[in-house]
Amino acid sequence: MKKTTTSMPKGLKPSKLRAALDPAKVPFADSTEIPDRNVYPKFQPRAIQALSLALEIKGNEHNVYVSGEPNMGRTYFAKSFLEPAAARRDAPCDWVFLYNFEDHDRPISLSMPAGMGRKFKLAQHKAMTHIRQEIPARFEKDAFQKKHERLVKKHNSKREELFSRMDATAEKENFSLSLDDDGVLTLSPIVDGEIVSDKDFDKIKPAQRKKLKAKGEELLAGVSSILRQINQNEMDMRESENVLHQETAKAVMADCFAVVRDKFKAIKGLSEYFDDLTTEVVENVDQFMPKDTSLAGLMPEGMPGGEDFFTRFEVNLFVDNGKAKGAPVIVEDHPTAFNLLGSIEREAEMGALYTDFTLIKAGAIHMANGGFLILNIEDLLSNPNSWEGLLRALRSGQSRIEDPVDPEQVRARTIQPDPIDLELKVVLIGSDEHYEILLHNDDRFEKYFKLKAHLQYAATRTAANIRNYMYVIGEIARECDTLPFTREAIAGLVDFASRLVEDQKRLSLYAPLVRERMIEASAMARMVGKTKVGIDELNEAVAAKDYRVNLYEEEFMTDYDRQVIKVSTSGEAEGRANGLSVTQFGDYEFGLPHQISCTVGVGHGGILDLEREAQLGGPIHTKGMMIIKSYLVRLFAQDKPIVLTGSLCFEQSYAGIEGDSASGAELASLLSALSGVPINLSYAFTGAVSQSGAVMAVGGVNRKIEGFFEVCRRRKLTGKQGVILPADNVVNLMLKDEVVQAVEDGLFHIFPVKTIEEAMFILTGMRCGSRSKSGKYPTGTLYHAVDSRLAELAKIAVPGDGKK
Repeated sequence: MKKTTTSMPKGLKPSKLRAALDPAKVPFADSTEIPDRNVYPKFQPRAIQALSLALEIKGNEHNVYVSGEPNMGRTYFAKSFLEPAAARRDAPCDWVFLYNFEDHDRPISLSMPAGMGRKFKLAQHKAMTHIRQEIPARFEKDAFQKKHERLVKKHNSKREELFSRMDATAEKENFSLSLDDDGVLTLSPIVDGEIVSDKDFDKIKPAQRKKLKAKGEELLAGVSSILRQINQNEMDMRESENVLHQETAKAVMADCFAVVRDKFKAIKGLSEYFDDLTTEVVENVDQFMPKDTSLAGLMPEGMPGGEDFFTRFEVNLFVDNGKAKGAPVIVEDHPTAFNLLGSIEREAEMGALYTDFTLIKAGAIHMANGGFLILNIEDLLSNPNSWEGLLRALRSGQSRIEDPVDPEQVRARTIQPDPIDLELKVVLIGSDEHYEILLHNDDRFEKYFKLKAHLQYAATRTAANIRNYMYVIGEIARECDTLPFTREAIAGLVDFASRLVEDQKRLSLYAPLVRERMIEASAMARMVGKTKVGIDELNEAVAAKDYRVNLYEEEFMTDYDRQVIKVSTSGEAEGRANGLSVTQFGDYEFGLPHQISCTVGVGHGGILDLEREAQLGGPIHTKGMMIIKSYLVRLFAQDKPIVLTGSLCFEQSYAGIEGDSASGAELASLLSALSGVPINLSYAFTGAVSQSGAVMAVGGVNRKIEGFFEVCRRRKLTGKQGVILPADNVVNLMLKDEVVQAVEDGLFHIFPVKTIEEAMFILTGMRCGSRSKSGKYPTGTLYHAVDSRLAELAKIAVPGDGKK
């Protein structure tokens, strides 16, 4: 069968293989001249709209979910937008926790203007320190001592009077009365003018002894009322002393605490607290008295004493916004329940754990109160208690600080602080997958995160956007303190952004990846003593990144060199074509050529997809195979059945295959096997094919082309090798310099095709032909050969066909 002599189509010109920004169009000599401008509103209009709405809408329901893939700078984007807006707002209030004198287990929470919390804490601490010193000092002053002496003298006089009455009553009955230091009253009879001791009392005659005993009991009953008056007098004296102490303490509080009370009287809730605090000091004035140091050594260290009493007068500065400039923007990268929702800490004392209001600690939700809280959804969902606590806080508008207790754990005695009122916006950072999961599995998510800030991964490569991209480059250079990037390097970074997105007309918004290359390029320039980063250093940094992660690619290439993996890059073969695939290890993607082979014969088995039969083919690959069969039916089964048996497979493929980007090459090998027309193995073919024969766009074309080019380069370029790809993929070409140079030198070719017929003409040198009105294909065309072979197979497969 002769091939057509029609000239082959021409490949793409080098200018079509990549977009290149002319350095002369860069208006800056180097990156130091790039002005500082925030251009994110230009690149992310959807996300900016969502965040702008969040700034204006009050309440806890319109929180934001920033949706985008990793390496898009999602957190940086949210911060860079929110921080300027937050800086224009007033600083939120401070929060303090105070001792509740009425209910010790329920500390009081109070808010006050920013900066007042610390002032209040210091003022109260100084005042209470002064009071602790002043109260004992007042007890030592002459005025107090005189009052105390008059009080004591008054009660002593009454005491002496009562004792005299008792003595007189006893003497009248010939008894002696004595009262020891412990208050024990003793009556001793007087016989013959002598006081009878207990020893001598037993020597008295029984009758007289009985008489004296009865008389003594009668006398004791008589003086008991006087004794009660004496005891009451002692109690009155102690009560009067306590009243005197309290009056003194009240006077000290009036003198020493008046300044604090007056300074902070306007803060809601503090007036009642000051009243309770004053009452607590007055009623517990004995705690302010000097302690008996002689007993200090007998008390075990750490036992609750008077010193612990004064903790209740402290102020727990829970949230301090005194130094805040505007509203806070808090990024919590470890949102455990304690870190996010706050906690009640405990301290060990004599082997036991205790807590009080001073051990209540704020979480990120409190630090961000009045502002914005940024959380990564993966981190948050890895802490279920944090997620539940956050939703609970948004639902109630308050944060309750509680001890998280395991249901099987015995609940320890704790405190229950007052809730904190919340007014903040929560910004969740996550992927589209997490958004969908939450949307369909948690009804509360949709209720409290109504705004989706969807980040787009690329921007159109217009002149305006290129200029804006330069502003991004300048900002990265300033923030990372890199060496200045030259005009050529800036143009190279813009082109690199197009390569990242694999599109000549778009720019990648994966800014962190550009940032990485800039940092590495700057480091390489410094290593060789450069003061600026040029295009050579940038290209070296990009190549170095690939080199660090391309070990597996290099091992594959070694196998191609040694013919362990058998892929021909020259010659011809029937039923064989070179397909291209993309493999990814970690964050590195590379292309590899594969030999696709096809066999056909007589039978009714149809075309078997060996990858599917071996359970190595994915559903999309299987769909591609089914489309190939449909294509054959459309072209060749209009006047006869297609009866054959055959198989298609990827040679030396031992891993799973997914995708339909090789369906074009599979169809090519099948058509070659049926027609008997060999395929030129100098070419590799990538592209999906439709039922109508259109070759459709696929992904990873740059890596695929570069992979086949590298195999050819290692075997020496012949000038006849190249890649066939869908015409729709031309816009995706952002090839490496060495590939572009090889095309320019005529050593490598890239052919865009729109149909499988165009591809087969390049691969075989033969026109496919079109069906005539009679239903036949022109003689000498590829499809005529295929149609004839299928007719022959159908005839052979049916017994008795052709016999007379």
